[in-house]
Amino acid sequence: MSNFPMTVVGGVSISRMIAGTNWMLGYSHTSQAKDRFIKDYQTRDRIAAILQVFLNHGVNAVMGMPVPLLHEAIRMAQDKTGLEMRLIATPHFNILPGGPAESEPERVFDECRRLGATFCFPHQCVTDKIIDLMTGQFRGLDRYTKMIRERGMVPGLSSHMPETPVVADKSGADVETYIQIYNAAGFLMHVEVDWVMRIIKEAKKPVMTIKPMAAGRLLPPVGLAFVWNTIRDQDMVTVGTSTPDEAKECVELSLDFLNRRLPDNPLQKTRSKQTLAR
Repeated sequence: MSNFPMTVVGGVSISRMIAGTNWMLGYSHTSQAKDRFIKDYQTRDRIAAILQVFLNHGVNAVMGMPVPLLHEAIRMAQDKTGLEMRLIATPHFNILPGGPAESEPERVFDECRRLGATFCFPHQCVTDKIIDLMTGQFRGLDRYTKMIRERGMVPGLSSHMPETPVVADKSGADVETYIQIYNAAGFLMHVEVDWVMRIIKEAKKPVMTIKPMAAGRLLPPVGLAFVWNTIRDQDMVTVGTSTPDEAKECVELSLDFLNRRLPDNPLQKTRSKQTLAR
């Protein structure tokens, strides 16, 4: 087993790399056809095999929706490795009256706890609706974070808005971290990359960055080199992979960059590159 660098969020020790799940659960940010392919391809066993690679390399956290498929895969990976994986749940729930009964916050947070979540962060589709930029507050957030803490989970915020860490810090929101999109391509980011870089640098809490490879638009060496070299030692990078080999490659590349080494990973071999071989 490798030891990946660690950080602390809300008193919990977790790895600075986090396993992402969009490429396991079917959210490609590419096309409906690609989403369908992921959902048809991925099974509990295949997801568990990816998580085993992460665990065996010291990556002890996974971020995703609190759904049975992911829960079962986590349990299988833990049983195979004898290691514990922390679930960072990003649920959505009713924020207005009249929604489905099963989506009431209390029931959703109960389900997150039942599925073993250590962390519970309202998803972007909740967080970015309750932020009030005029008053610099989150409407109703205290109620949600109180319920999360009552269930023994650590609260945070999942957001696509760069204002979220700023408003959370200024308002004293009861959260221990915030999720932010951060990649060299600026993919899905609301403002320029250098602005988000500065926001992360000045955040009062550790930041969990997501989409470092811009949902496949950046090569792993490019995307990972950028994020690891422009975040703080307490911050994290969430990496989405669809196979065990991809997980291993991302871990090894990341360790090279963190140790200021140029990667020596195997390159793709095609006929057009034959003249480049030494």
